[in-house]
Amino acid sequence: MRFYQSGILFSMTFKIYYFLILIFSFVFCAHNLLSENNENISGYHFAEPSTQEIQNDDFLNPGILWVENGAILWKQEFGSNDLSCQSCHGKINNMKGISLKYPKVLNENNKLINLEQRINMCKKNIDKKEFDLEGKDLLSLSTLLSYQSKGLPFNYKVTEKNKKWYNLGKELYFRKIGQMGLSCNQCHNDRVGLNLRAEKVSQGQINGFPSYLLRWSKVVSVHSRLKFCNEQARAVPYEINSDEYNALQLYLSVRANGLLVESPAVRK
Repeated sequence: MRFYQSGILFSMTFKIYYFLILIFSFVFCAHNLLSENNENISGYHFAEPSTQEIQNDDFLNPGILWVENGAILWKQEFGSNDLSCQSCHGKINNMKGISLKYPKVLNENNKLINLEQRINMCKKNIDKKEFDLEGKDLLSLSTLLSYQSKGLPFNYKVTEKNKKWYNLGKELYFRKIGQMGLSCNQCHNDRVGLNLRAEKVSQGQINGFPSYLLRWSKVVSVHSRLKFCNEQARAVPYEINSDEYNALQLYLSVRANGLLVESPAVRK
């Protein structure tokens, strides 16, 4: 009887260990496949099905409210000359693909700027004023312009003109920062597909920005999301539209080549 009970106990223990080994092997192999596979994967594929459904349907996607507000602002007249975005650039559908030209190096000063900065430069030329950084009006126009490029692939190139900015962005991506001593690549290269608390770690791709973030209930720029990541690493973040974040955005844009524009994406 004693040997019979020992045999049953051994059999059950063996099955439990075997089951655990299978689970860990599956997780390890899945992680390795994601880590070793050079294919770019949008954050969409790491989102929960309910989040994907919200993004898929323009009627459900709250980011479309920013697009609609942007369409109103596109035609709105500013300044003493009653000029609008449409006065210079024509109908908004003429702007297809324009968002994919930013970040861009300006010829006049060799500075790298992003799309939001370009919008504010135009606004300042019209009526001497700029939209508030991360404000709804600025992000509405940015999201509207990005929406015109929805479905187009990222195809950024490193040139002699932007190479120093790309190199700075790459250095920042691999630099360990903050009290936790973390770098971007430690999460978004080394731990892709694994869980970080209740979330799946994605590749950190930016093809969906400006994005509607459920955690903040609003559309945010990629710089705002980078700032949040820095804060999570207990690091002092850079300023929105800083040279550092523009350089990092350029590096991430090149890194995302081949992915399609999804803005306004919905992310957690």
